[in-house]
Amino acid sequence: MTSDVITSIPLVRDRVTEARRARRRIGLVPTMGALHAGHKRLIDLARAENDLVIVSIFVNPLQFDRPEDLEKYPRALQADADVCAAAGVDVVFAPPVAEMYPEPLDCAIDVGRVAEHLCGRFRPGHFRGVATVVMKLFQIAQPDRAYFGEKDAQQLAVIRRMVADFNVPIEIVGVPTVREPDGLALSSRNQRLQPGERRAATVLYEALKVASAQVAGGVRDAAGVRQAARQVVEREPAVRLEYLEIVEPREMQPVEHIDGPVIAAGAIWVGGTRLIDNMICVPP
Repeated sequence: MTSDVITSIPLVRDRVTEARRARRRIGLVPTMGALHAGHKRLIDLARAENDLVIVSIFVNPLQFDRPEDLEKYPRALQADADVCAAAGVDVVFAPPVAEMYPEPLDCAIDVGRVAEHLCGRFRPGHFRGVATVVMKLFQIAQPDRAYFGEKDAQQLAVIRRMVADFNVPIEIVGVPTVREPDGLALSSRNQRLQPGERRAATVLYEALKVASAQVAGGVRDAAGVRQAARQVVEREPAVRLEYLEIVEPREMQPVEHIDGPVIAAGAIWVGGTRLIDNMICVPP
């Protein structure tokens, strides 16, 4: 099977209109390309639950706070299209920037409380860019369901809040993080790691496991859990810790006392590559 690679908004809307007339359910998997096994899991679930599957591949300039990160972001459209074809994707929507943003935006989605901490604190404007492009994709593809990885927990919370606040009739499906055998969360940015950096990068996963074990063991003081996890990262000299926090799952706000499930979330720098990860921590 081959996927139809479409670069124009009107042509995607034609496919959506056709599907709607046939009462077919539409699943959307928004991505920035450089597809890996984590994306494949999103696609497989979308394929199982919908009649028409659209995968968008668009490196969104609005969500990059550093120009060099945008420039270095991996792009491999043909390889991505091959992955989509093998997975049974119907439509690959791969617009150029000028198609998505023909003019400078006057209107954008402002994100509030849910974006105050974690990545929102260190990447000004990032979630504004994420929410804006996702809303545009929702308007273009008009899916019944949209699929996002739980590795990007704060992004998922932002999208869920946006959909609720704007009464968007789309089911948001969170899909568990896919990991390498040593625990490293799959990310398109992993391609940029040198061998030594790749080995060091697993320290974030190890730190999150410590946080999870602490909470599962009955520790209720979030500061103590946070400190135990941070110490794991700080023992790895090749890694710089940006943040490691304990937050509640809905609005991603830091907690002081753990009285229910929380998320341990962290970001590290390994050389010039920024990686994020998180883990649900459940008390006994």
